[in-house]
Amino acid sequence: MQTALDYLKHNQRRFVAELCDYLRFPSVSAQAPHKPDLLACADWLANHCQKIGLTAEVCPTAGHPIVVARTPRTPGARRPHYLVYGHYDVQPPEPFELWKSPPFEPRLEGRELFSRGSADNKGQHLAHLKAVEACLRTGTELPCDLTFVIEGEEEVGSQNLTPFLKAHRAALQCDGVVISDTGMPRKDLPALTCGLRGIVAFEIVLHGPARDLHSGIFGGAVDNPAMALAQLLAQMRGPDGRVTVPGFYDGVVPFSVLERKQFARLPLKEAELKKLLGVPKLFGERGFTATEQRGARPTFEINGLTSGYQGEGSKTIIPSWARAKITCRLVPDQKPERIRKLVIQHLKKLCPPSVRLEIEAGHGAEAYLLDPTSAPAQAALRALKTAFGHEPVLLREGGSIPIVNDFKRILGADSLLLGLALPDCDAHSPNEKFDLDCFAKGQRMSVCLWQELAAI
Repeated sequence: MQTALDYLKHNQRRFVAELCDYLRFPSVSAQAPHKPDLLACADWLANHCQKIGLTAEVCPTAGHPIVVARTPRTPGARRPHYLVYGHYDVQPPEPFELWKSPPFEPRLEGRELFSRGSADNKGQHLAHLKAVEACLRTGTELPCDLTFVIEGEEEVGSQNLTPFLKAHRAALQCDGVVISDTGMPRKDLPALTCGLRGIVAFEIVLHGPARDLHSGIFGGAVDNPAMALAQLLAQMRGPDGRVTVPGFYDGVVPFSVLERKQFARLPLKEAELKKLLGVPKLFGERGFTATEQRGARPTFEINGLTSGYQGEGSKTIIPSWARAKITCRLVPDQKPERIRKLVIQHLKKLCPPSVRLEIEAGHGAEAYLLDPTSAPAQAALRALKTAFGHEPVLLREGGSIPIVNDFKRILGADSLLLGLALPDCDAHSPNEKFDLDCFAKGQRMSVCLWQELAAI
């Protein structure tokens, strides 16, 4: 492997420049005006895959296209086959005023690359493509056949990837899936993520008067939807940090002694987390550490609130409506549809008769767990240790990758979650960044990984 590893070392400057080219596409899947940008980004990615020696095609879907790229195949050879999954779509960059530089004009500051999508997820899956390039360009044998599946809708629920997997089940049948779309606690603590929380999303709208009303003339006689929504949502969580929805925690399995020991190994302590996040005090469900709360406990979160006048100065109105975007993070044995039903029932019970409640269902996904003692997991841990030079840790991460369970259900394949993002990468926030040391070591890890997986 040394020739391929040397190639990686000598080409880092070019790799970073190519990553910057990739990041300049404002591929925001949640916003319809960016559809042409997503198409252009998919075309760029497919062309890049072809340039480094893969076959690649842009596969249309009912939404944004999926890029599928394959390493060269040897006729008649029977080798392990692995999928590498990633996504080229990114979160909306708003609010723009909080960015220190434009979100789609990559900026280097030391060993950090600032841009929307740098950590989530363009930089992470490009590391795997660069590893394959190194092998192909140096004549280093890839002991596994690899298929890259890189979609454009992960940030909006991956609705069209599941039908794509079903339609191409035979061609995509594999021994496992490799995903770098999670995190690592520190540069010297590479990580295998063994668990992900699930998710269920929905929007709430409270309708009041037929139009905005003068608050001086009508205030006091008409319920204010914004106030009613605030009071309604305040009842969804108790002072102990627990969600108050009846049945919400039914079936949630307590942590084992081993799991709590793994959580305790993680280096980010509560005082450091408080400083990193810029909050005066941490808050969470009582009886659990902050690491446990954010990695493996269920939540009810308000993601956005909208109502009334938002412009400069004042406008004395009673708004006609108020809206909230909600997500619940789920843990194993919490089913998205069941949790959605329970939450909706509770909201309807609490909603005052002075406003009308409307609920719009969103995407959902179950939680995921991988056995860390399995042969593929152990192979991944060895590859991490070789590339980073440090003993890796096991994580359960609070984020959600909805398609992971579909890989298991449709293809029968477990996923190895080998994240390269650091805790301060600010994914989904202004000034998102990706550490270039993690980018380089992720490429080394990928070269090592295929050797380790082929040997099991």
